[in-house]
Parts: sequence; structure tokens; C-alpha cells
Amino acid sequence: MLEIRNMTKIYKGGKKAVSNLNISVETGDIYGFIGHNGAGKTTTIKSIVGIHDFDEGEILIDGMSIKKEPLKCKSIMAYIPDNPDLYEYLTGIQYLNFIADIYDISVSDREQRIREEADSFEITGALGDLISSYSHGMKQKLAIIGALIHKPKLLVLDEPFVGLDPKAALVLKNKMHELCNEGSAIFFSTHVLDVAEKLCNKVAIIRDGQLMASGDMQELVKDSTLESVFMEVIKND
Repeated sequence: MLEIRNMTKIYKGGKKAVSNLNISVETGDIYGFIGHNGAGKTTTIKSIVGIHDFDEGEILIDGMSIKKEPLKCKSIMAYIPDNPDLYEYLTGIQYLNFIADIYDISVSDREQRIREEADSFEITGALGDLISSYSHGMKQKLAIIGALIHKPKLLVLDEPFVGLDPKAALVLKNKMHELCNEGSAIFFSTHVLDVAEKLCNKVAIIRDGQLMASGDMQELVKDSTLESVFMEVIKND
């Protein structure tokens, strides 16, 4: 579903933010992407979703190039940044209808999906309010609902649990499992290693723009913990 092949991103001044990165995310995967601040996680994610260009390599979404067929790629995926920048002059329901219009979701389908997702995240009563009145957590929930509304084949998230209360975080974890059980794939970054270890079936560790370890979670962790594996990678820096 997601193939990152020999991707390199160079910023002005010659700094390599990401160097020769290779990651493969298959249908049904919940793939964790971890690393310290400045390791290249957000740069990689923004390249995947078409926000950043990259200098070398290829990124394929369901076999399509994000460079050559960006609209087709974006039509089957969804992206939630670490700090959602929403249209605050809209109400919650106006925003969700706007997203549904973009993905050409029928009125009946969108009404059902919005009702189900808003009830799950307990913001149904706030959908008529301006987004500018929302707390950070409510904005995060609205962004998640907007991302789920068209049932993306690939869901890409950057620190998705930041700002969510424990109940909403549990709801999101369940939604991620449901989406993958229906044939989608998820790729997300997180600093919460115990969550990644319990939630993900695969993981990649990046350090200074380079892939240090990746693969099946159980094979990588073995009798240790993801935290221990991660700290060993950092210690060997």
C-alpha cells in the first residue's frame, strides 16, 4: 500500500533530512514510525502525503507515484498532522461536509458516517459550533473524523495521540484496527513507545534521517521492549 524507495530529502544548505530511506507498508499493517526530535519523521510523512518534494527515490501509494499522480494518491489516503490547522470560521459540521464534498461522498453515506464517528468521539453536540471555539483536543477529534469519513486505503498520522484524552485515544486505537481489518493500512509517528509496541505489528526506527531498524514488531523486540530497542539504537549513535 505504501512503498518508500531510496527516498532522500535535502534541505537548503545541503543538510540531508532523510537519506536513502526504504519502508514497505502492506495492507492490514499498523506501522509505527519512531525517532527522536529532528530525526526526519515529519519530513518523511509530509513527503508521503505530497506536502514536501524530495530529491531522490520514489514514494508509491497503492502502486501510484505521489509525484506523478498526486491527485489519485491523495484520493485514497488521509493525513492528520500533529497540530491540525482547520478552517476556524466554519462550524464542525460545515468542515466535515466540506471534506465529504471533496471526496464526493453521497449525502446519505456522509450523514451516517458523521453521526457514527461524532458519537464515538463524543463531539456530536459541538458540531454546530465554530471550530474557533474548540479546544485542541476537540480539533484533533474533528480532524480524525474528517480523515476517516471517506474510509481511506492509507491513513497517515503524525503524533495522533497528542492532545487526546484517554477515552478518545482508545477510540482512535479501535478505529485504526477496524480500518485495517477492512483492508486499509496505517503509517504513523509517535513518541509514545508503549502505545506503539502494543498497537503496531510493524515498526521502523529512524535516526538522523537514516533507517536504523525496521520490520515485524515481535521479531524486532523479541524478549525485550520497544523502549529498550530504541534506547540501544540511540546509545549507538
